[in-house]
Amino acid sequence: MRIALVEPYCTGSHAAWLQEYANHSRHEVELFTLPGRNWKWRMHGGAVTLANRFLASGLRPDLILATDMLDLGTFLGLTRRVAGNCPCAIYFHENQLTYPWSPGDPDPGSKRDLHYAFINYTSALAADAVLFNSRYHRDSFLGALPGFLHAFPDHNEPQSVQELSRKSRVLPLGLDLGKLDRHRPAEAGSGVPLILWNHRWEYDKNPEEFFAALYLLAEEGHDFQVAVLGESFGRSPAIFEEARKRLETRVVQWGYLESFAQYAQWLWRADILPVTSRQEFFGASVVQAMYCGCQALLPERLAYPEHVAETLREQVVYGREENLVARLRAMLDSRTQAPAGSAAFVSRYDWSNLAPVYDSFLEALAANPRSIPEVPAW
Repeated sequence: MRIALVEPYCTGSHAAWLQEYANHSRHEVELFTLPGRNWKWRMHGGAVTLANRFLASGLRPDLILATDMLDLGTFLGLTRRVAGNCPCAIYFHENQLTYPWSPGDPDPGSKRDLHYAFINYTSALAADAVLFNSRYHRDSFLGALPGFLHAFPDHNEPQSVQELSRKSRVLPLGLDLGKLDRHRPAEAGSGVPLILWNHRWEYDKNPEEFFAALYLLAEEGHDFQVAVLGESFGRSPAIFEEARKRLETRVVQWGYLESFAQYAQWLWRADILPVTSRQEFFGASVVQAMYCGCQALLPERLAYPEHVAETLREQVVYGREENLVARLRAMLDSRTQAPAGSAAFVSRYDWSNLAPVYDSFLEALAANPRSIPEVPAW
């Protein structure tokens, strides 16, 4: 089967996902991409450029798989003489309806932000199947749609939410976790607990709460080191520069690592991953750290509980009423290890497990797009 995979914002986890799926799929996957920058312009203009490239390629796919950054309705309209009734699915890594906006972005104040959410909405309507990377992502998007549509003056099409729900499925993010094994350090760590941050340096990851907890533990005299990884884009929250100075004697690594091998080695060395994010539709960086044996401390919100077996929830997940510092303090004092089974549970996201699931689902959809298949058990 031939699949056209269309991604206007090809960078980071988006780029890894599409390239790794293409590498692991039993189908023939051809990529149509644009560089991952200027995301608002990509949502407006990416469909035009990629439609032209698609037409010029001469490809006659059995299925089109697009991502949430594409204006799928525009793309299908511009390619209709070739794509015709070709079945199509859209994969939501994120969505612009429930994603929290940066405090410095002027669009929410002028209501221009609604347009990007509307592109997501119409793209989902245009697709035969709507795929989400987590249950939380699916439920939050569908749950927010009625209020979003109600805000418009008339012809709100509220029944469309039920139609979108009917054709929505959860297809988790595939990850090449196996390649982390190739970079496991032979030597043991220093013995001092190593606390890890391996997320983007963005406001929605809530670095203020993370570093506030570390400041307090440092003032109490607890012994720990800190490795701050992750990528920064433009102006990072000021807390990062402050934290680097205040935790200077404890910092063993600071900043983004271009080398995947070095990044993986720090994941294997790390002991504790306290997560404080306010937004997460999946959490690839958390899954990677858990796979490497890092003891995660995850909030009982967003997509995080989906990465923990029911039997391990009490050890890994903290509730809203709990004190993050108290849990961290106890972990440092007891030198606890990641619970047995934690790494094995997230290993199911490896492409060796998920690529056949993707392949089977998309093959069934291509064969009969009027009847949306269930995602095979995995």
